[in-house]
Amino acid sequence: MEMTGRRGRKRVLIMGAGGRDFHDFNLLFRDDPDTEVVAFTAAQIPFLAGRSYPPSLSGPLYPEGIPVFDEGALPALITDGRVDEVLLAYSDLSHRRVMEIASEVLALGADFRLAGPERTMLQAAVPVVAVCAVRTGCGKSPVTRYLVGQLLKAGRRPVVVRHPMAYGRLDIRGVELFREPADLDRYQCTLEEREEFEPWIAMGVPLFAGIDYGAILRLAELEGDLILWDGGNNDLPFFRPDLHIVLVDPFRAGDEATFYPGLVNLRRADLVVLAKSEGAPPGSIGTIRASLDRFNPRAAVAEGSLVVQVDDPGRLKGRRVVVVEDGPTVTHGGMAFGAATVAARSHGATIVDPRPFATGSLATVYRDYPHIEGVVPAMGYSEEQLGDLRETLEGTPCDLILSGTPADLGGILGLRRPVLRVGYEFREAGEPLLARALMKMLARGGVS
Repeated sequence: MEMTGRRGRKRVLIMGAGGRDFHDFNLLFRDDPDTEVVAFTAAQIPFLAGRSYPPSLSGPLYPEGIPVFDEGALPALITDGRVDEVLLAYSDLSHRRVMEIASEVLALGADFRLAGPERTMLQAAVPVVAVCAVRTGCGKSPVTRYLVGQLLKAGRRPVVVRHPMAYGRLDIRGVELFREPADLDRYQCTLEEREEFEPWIAMGVPLFAGIDYGAILRLAELEGDLILWDGGNNDLPFFRPDLHIVLVDPFRAGDEATFYPGLVNLRRADLVVLAKSEGAPPGSIGTIRASLDRFNPRAAVAEGSLVVQVDDPGRLKGRRVVVVEDGPTVTHGGMAFGAATVAARSHGATIVDPRPFATGSLATVYRDYPHIEGVVPAMGYSEEQLGDLRETLEGTPCDLILSGTPADLGGILGLRRPVLRVGYEFREAGEPLLARALMKMLARGGVS
């Protein structure tokens, strides 16, 4: 494994998943002459390994860029690369898994490090509201859309900045600004990125994403009078928030106390949102409130629901459907279902098991995540994987495809079968504590 560099500098390896790893490098190491980052490793997301963090982003200390390897190569990278320190820089890991990684690193002779939020958050010149979570798939994006709606009604000019999704060509992704559908093609966005970005384009709200969040922040500050940080997975915000909102999930009660860095988010939260309160499993709300009493009793708590919306629910009754759900939520997020499953059950449809008809990389996903049963995860990180998704959906015997992804699945894949779209919208329960906290923060920040 070729990892070249100059002797005398501390040699660091960054473990990542195409997001925080690059951000932490940019802030902590890019301009540090005493440290050499010899490699990144990649996990969770397919097709990340084998790339290089390009010289256009890595800076003058790295004229050849920095290679990205699969995480499975970690032991050889540490040993052969004479690595002094390993930085863990990705999210949605159980505390047990974090310590398993730490133990492996320490046994190989390197130091193990987690970077603190104060060293990896940038200070904005305008107020920042961060929407984060304790696990992936808690409902961050619907809550962020709800908050943007409140801001627009109040006459504000919000800008949304999305957690990075650095899945394709890195050299064109330093700063991404999305205003219209053509921008999705310009940056060669994957299906997963389209899921997150299309709703903002439809709302007419400027959306920034990319890799260099220092440059992104400077542009976002000029674009609007307030920044909404739309978090990814259960990661911490990249910008220092004036209001830190954290979502918890009653359908995974207990995870708020056992996943990294979700518990860090929970401890730092100004306001905690139970976004799936309606229909929550018995005892789950009590479990979460006990966690809050233990870890963050000062936080305000708001409850609400993710209301399922179906384009034409009358088409579902008595029909056989293949259900498509958000990929990361049902893979490493651990959820067995999402909005489309709820819609199918609520409107009398019969869900067809797609597993016998899965092809290529989709069949591998089912082997890697055996808890996934009656749904198709919307996996589309490459043209090949999009082809496998198309073939699986077309090959599953059904009357229609019920899509729980915000992206236009039928248009992206060119599906011959009819597609019915399902979505979530957030609705506060009882007193609008979330909206009040937002307006109070705005008054305190003096945004005109």
